[in-house]
Amino acid sequence: MNTTKCIIIEQEIKPGIRAIQAGPEDKEAVNDLMVQAAAWLQSKGSKQWHELLAGEDRHGVTDAIDRGDVFIFKQDDTMAGMVILQQHASSWDRSLWGEEGHEPAVYLHRLAINREFGGEQLGSAILQWAEHGVRFPDKDRVRLDCIASVPALNQLYSGAGFTYKGQTPSGFNLYEKMQPCAR
Repeated sequence: MNTTKCIIIEQEIKPGIRAIQAGPEDKEAVNDLMVQAAAWLQSKGSKQWHELLAGEDRHGVTDAIDRGDVFIFKQDDTMAGMVILQQHASSWDRSLWGEEGHEPAVYLHRLAINREFGGEQLGSAILQWAEHGVRFPDKDRVRLDCIASVPALNQLYSGAGFTYKGQTPSGFNLYEKMQPCAR
């Protein structure tokens, strides 16, 4: 049921870590990684992704895998990280970005790193890969949102060259980055 058309240009995002479009066989491992990330965030005092600890996933990752929107990053057989790259704006994206201008955008959600790979700049490598390592037909930008009150997240995205596009009334910062040679 993989409906996302994409071209992975760069298989290796860091030495020994390769990018793969997730398939049905990856659903349990992806869920486990997101729950691990939510538990780590909670241990740091954050309530971000707390619903995952209760077994609820607001981003519908299982369906996203079926659509081909989830990418995993593996070192040998170990999942090092994952990210959702949606070709179509969700109701969440529309609530933050408005109703117009979604056609050329891919929406980045649920960037998660296996804690075994923490401190290795893997998050930055995944962001760079989302810009340079994968292409989607008729898409020329990557958009994302993050909680405005978390300086480390905002620094990660601005440090990766994403342009700050404003803050929503609900407290989320919006970022966008054009993909070079996307069309």
